[in-house]
Order: sequence, then structure tokens, then C-alpha cells
Amino acid sequence: MTDARDYRTNADNGSLTALLVVPAVAGSMLLLAIRMQRNQTPLASSQWLVEPPINTGIEPGPLRSLVHSRHYLVQLSTFCSFLMLLHILLSSFWHAICARVLYRPTIPSEGKRTVYFFTCAITITIAILGLRYLTHLDLTFISLCYQFTLYLLIRLARGGFTLGEVGVVAQASTALFTETINLTLYHHGPVKIWPRQYPIIRTFRLPGPLLIFQLALVPGALLSGALLSPLLVLSRINAQKPSRRLRFPHQRELQRRILAFGFYIGVGAIVIGPVGGWTRWCLSGRDPWLWVIFWLREGKGKWSRPALVAFWVLSILLLVQGKKSRLLHSKEPSLGVGDDGSGIAPQSRAAGLRISFLGLNGRRKFFHALAVVMFIPGIVLDPAFTHLAFSVAFSSFIFAEYVRYFALYPFGASVHLFLSEFLDEKDSGSAILSHFYLLTGCAGPLWLEGSSRLLNCTGVFILGVGDALASIAGKRWGKHRWSENSPKTIEGTIAFWLGALGFPLALSTLGIVERFSGWRYTIAALMSACLEAFSMQNDNLLLPIYSWSLLVAIDVG
Repeated sequence: MTDARDYRTNADNGSLTALLVVPAVAGSMLLLAIRMQRNQTPLASSQWLVEPPINTGIEPGPLRSLVHSRHYLVQLSTFCSFLMLLHILLSSFWHAICARVLYRPTIPSEGKRTVYFFTCAITITIAILGLRYLTHLDLTFISLCYQFTLYLLIRLARGGFTLGEVGVVAQASTALFTETINLTLYHHGPVKIWPRQYPIIRTFRLPGPLLIFQLALVPGALLSGALLSPLLVLSRINAQKPSRRLRFPHQRELQRRILAFGFYIGVGAIVIGPVGGWTRWCLSGRDPWLWVIFWLREGKGKWSRPALVAFWVLSILLLVQGKKSRLLHSKEPSLGVGDDGSGIAPQSRAAGLRISFLGLNGRRKFFHALAVVMFIPGIVLDPAFTHLAFSVAFSSFIFAEYVRYFALYPFGASVHLFLSEFLDEKDSGSAILSHFYLLTGCAGPLWLEGSSRLLNCTGVFILGVGDALASIAGKRWGKHRWSENSPKTIEGTIAFWLGALGFPLALSTLGIVERFSGWRYTIAALMSACLEAFSMQNDNLLLPIYSWSLLVAIDVG
């Protein structure tokens, strides 16, 4: 029930990416857990570990439980890929029937297609209950969650995803919500939620405070948007409608302020209420706010974590200040009605876009270089705290997108204008996703809880160094394209490979990351460079998790 207009225009729709990438990552996570169990890796040596994992009382051991949980993740991911394959086949069959009967492909109206999709999803779910692959409860939840997430992502961010990207994001979202449900049902805190006690908590990372806070922050931010969606929709309608079509045009600003105030109050109530209460329950009654405050002083030094926060804040402030200086001679953006609902008049937006000293590619790759400077010290020196900081940043990005897209007073215009400076052809949809992908690419290997600093830094190596060098070298010196239809050049691929290989080798020589097998890492970097050269999917999303999976699979060390 979707068509080409719902996806970003791309030479490759990414169907193989949607089917294969997440199962490959899940298999690598399982392989890593098996190695840790076989080598009896002490959990204290895992630098991201804050405290021992939650124990249900009859648990066979955290590493053994992790192996069982990640085996379940492999089942979940392959089942989601099976569902995606079913939808691809059904879509091909639908278009073939339409082409034969009506002599042209056809898609029903907006209302009908939604009804048809949900009917199809429920029918598929009922039909597959006969499979003895997972329990009926798991099959039902995963099937409905994955299919509905797919459809919602495509409809809400129309034109922002390829099929491959939306498949990866939907599978990751399903896994995250499954972890949240399993942690809630199978963790027996002060009060039992589920009457049956299980020997393990089926979370795909070790259940501890870092995972609890991530599940509170990210799904909590999405829950806030869902519950407060009426206010958000009204705010966007208010920004989009011309004044002549409003019943009380002179009250537009007052209405914007009331809707924004209602949203901010609602978010505060949700965070303090259900999200905060769930976090407190998972922490066995400990107050989550006090826990974070006291944990800030428990780094290697009493002030090391506050100093790290100050370093991150200072870097962001310098970036914003530099951006303001570039806009000094531009017109002040008015809060007129924009076609996209941002509240920014098109002529003012264009004025802001013309005055940057750097080109678009330079501005985008500047963020990649900034990621190296900001994230490497945190990942190397304090991975646990950086893990939590990444989760906070991701949830903040979600709220910033609410503010931008729905033109919430008073920040909607400024956020939209700031992000508009970094848009390219891959941000052609209604949602701006590049900053989500960059943060996820850098944080993903750390969130997957690798067993070494080298694995945890993979995303920063690949995006901050390799991908940035490939783009700069390809645009400046690239003369030999891989094919006539490809924008990627051989020179850019070589630069990616040298950067992705040379930077980790230099850090290893300096003792910042562990020693590793040079020839194995060379092979992994070369394969990542080939994917960067030939894939048309978003590099920030795909390359880090693919490279991490390769490094785990070939056991770089």
C-alpha cells in the first residue's frame, strides 16, 4: 500500500539491505556473546558496565543469559526480514495484477490504503501463528509491531527513506520496543508485572542502568510524541494555513504559544510520571534523577565526568556561535508561513543558506570531524558515561524534530533554519534524518556493547575519518567513477580505506586503543570501502554497523 512517491528517489531501493543487514548484526552480537562466555570474560573488564546486571534469582549467569537473549534477537531479526520479504512479494503480485487487469499500477486513496494495510498486516499475523518459530505471543507482538512501524515511518517521513533504510530502522525500533517489554515483564522488582517468572531477562544487552535509561529516554520520547500528537498536529496546521483561512487570524501567535506551552507541560508530566516511574521501578526503587547526579561524581576522577560534559557543551556552543557569525549579515528570519510548516518564510530561509563560507559538503563533513574530536575522548576514557550521553542526545534530537517539524513556539523557526544549512538530496523527505543517522552511526557500536575500545570506536573511525575523507577526496581529486551512474569515485574509495585503516593504527600505536590484527582490519576496512562505493543507501546509517559486524565476525581482536 505504498508507491514510489513514498520513498526517497534512489538508484537502489535497498531491498537486500532491508533483508540482510540487521540479521547480520544480530548474528555478530550472538557470536561476540558466545566468545565472551567461552573465554569466561569477567564482566568487570567491560568498561561500559556500571553495576552487575539485574538478576531474577534463578538466572544461569549473565553471559549465558546474554547468549540466549541474542539467539532470540537472531530469531527476531530473521522473522522481521521474512515479513519484509512477504510484503515485497505481495507488492510485486499486486502491481502485476493491476498491470494485467487495469493496464496500469494503481494505489487506493489515502484512507483505503491505510485500512487495507492494517487488514493485510493483521491477516499475515494470524496466518503465521501456525509457525513453530517463536511463541504465539512473541509472533503476534513482533509481527504487528514491525509492520505498523514500517507503515508509520513511511507515512510520517514521506520521501525520507529508501526501502532498505526504513527496513533497518523498523527492525531496530522493533528490537528496542521488545527489550522494553521484556525488561518490564520479566524483571521482578518490588512488584511483579508478569505472574510467570523466567530464568532470564531477554534483553539483547546486559540489563543494567545504562540499558534502563536508554529504554526510558528513546521510547519515552516517542511515547511523548504519540500521546501529545493532537497538540503537535494543531501546531503544524496553525503554521501552515494562510492567515486568510484562519477563523481568528489575529490570534495566530497566541494560539501558537498556547499549543507549545501545552506540549512542553505535557512532556514534563509524561517524563516525571510514567517514564520516571518506570525507570524508578527498574532501578529497584532508586530515584533516577538522584542516581544520575551522584553517578556524575563516580568517574575516574571526581570532576572527570562534569569536565567531559563541559567539553561537549563548549564544542556545541562554539559551533552555534560560528553559525551565528555566518548569519550576521543575513536578514533576520521572519515567522511567516512556510510551505513546510516550519514557520520560516522561504525568502529568509534562502538568505540564510547563501551566506555560509563553506559549501554544503564542507559543512556536512565538518560535523564528521567534530564527531572525532568530541566522541573519541569520551568513548576511550569513559564509555559508560558516553553511552548514557548518546542516549540523552538521541532523545533530544527527537524532541528537536518535534519542535522543527511542528513549528513549536519559540524555537521552531531557528531549529529549522539551522538544520536547513546541512540538507542534501538524502534529506528530501518531510523529516530531517541526517543528524539522527550520524549520531546513531557513532553511538551504535558503543550501544551494541563491544568487548574492546576498538569496537566501540568503530562508528567514529568509519564516519568521522573514512567517510569524510572519501567525500572530500572524491569531490576534489576524483576523476574515475566506478560507473557512469555512480557519484562515487575510485579516488574517494581509496581515501576511505586509507583513513579507516590508518587512524585506528595510529591510535593503537599510541596505546589509545588495543592492539589488533593489522591484516584482518585491512580486509574489514577494504570491504567497508567497497560498500561505501557501491551502496546508494545512507552511509551514516549503514556503514558503522556493517563495519562493526565485520570486525566481530573476523575476530580482529
